[in-house]
Amino acid sequence: MLSRTAANLYWIGRYMERAEFATRLVEATIRLAALGDHEESDQAWRSALSVVGAAQAFRTTGESFNPANVRRYLTLAAENPGSVRSCLAAARDNARAARTALTVEVWEAINRTWLVIRDRTRPGGVQASLNLVDSLKAEIRGFEGALGRMLRSEGSWFMQLGAAIERGDNTARLLDVKYYLLLPPGQEVGGALDRDQWSTLLQIVSAKTAYRHIYSGPLKPWRVADFLIFRAEMPRSLAASAEQTVDLLSAFANRSGRQGAADRLARKRLDRIQSLKIAHVVQEGLHEWLHAYVRDNAALDQAIARQFRFG
Repeated sequence: MLSRTAANLYWIGRYMERAEFATRLVEATIRLAALGDHEESDQAWRSALSVVGAAQAFRTTGESFNPANVRRYLTLAAENPGSVRSCLAAARDNARAARTALTVEVWEAINRTWLVIRDRTRPGGVQASLNLVDSLKAEIRGFEGALGRMLRSEGSWFMQLGAAIERGDNTARLLDVKYYLLLPPGQEVGGALDRDQWSTLLQIVSAKTAYRHIYSGPLKPWRVADFLIFRAEMPRSLAASAEQTVDLLSAFANRSGRQGAADRLARKRLDRIQSLKIAHVVQEGLHEWLHAYVRDNAALDQAIARQFRFG
């Protein structure tokens, strides 16, 4: 496969995963903001911007800070490279470039998702925004289903690899922002708002029911952190993303007979995650550990690009 095509496929996986995460983040923030007063609502939307690293970029737009403007910025803003619109546009552009490597189903799923948002300029009110979110989620599930029905070969592996790298980054940033930023000053740790926020975090990664299956008793922050970092049976956990990355790189190596720096970095990261427990991470500093994970994930992304000559 040409390296240019491989890069297109890898970035389809990243952009579609990023679009889904942004969609879920907007949905959960709408619901979380509705639980508190005006100050708590604003804090929820500020935290949503922080999760995707867009707080400073939003300030530079000169728009007044309010939920409607933040919703627009996260969903429809062409000037925001991380908005749902921008991610879907980039995924579609990459899909057009790699059209011959995709099934008709995958191409149509990407295109249908883009058409949901193409002609929208404003997300509308809260209910209209939730309706848009529901439509986007349904179409993105269609993409995931179509990807799962592709031939198990390099084409699908590159898209899955991009999605796995993106998913780990998103989960780490989400967990870090909740741990440090989301609870407003003066609110009680472990209080009703704190529990609602941790529950919303699980909702963003589609894990509320799964969490209850694994842990008994009331929701506890350290258990949520354990779940989203170390429980490999949870598809959006860091352990699951690390395992999938190793497996996919191994599939490429088995096909070609060659391994590279990306394989070594991915295996080293997985070994490190599997050797730790949540108590050790919290004791050493969850914030610092998550930042190290994000840095390692970026280094692995660059190693993949070099190994498969994406540049």
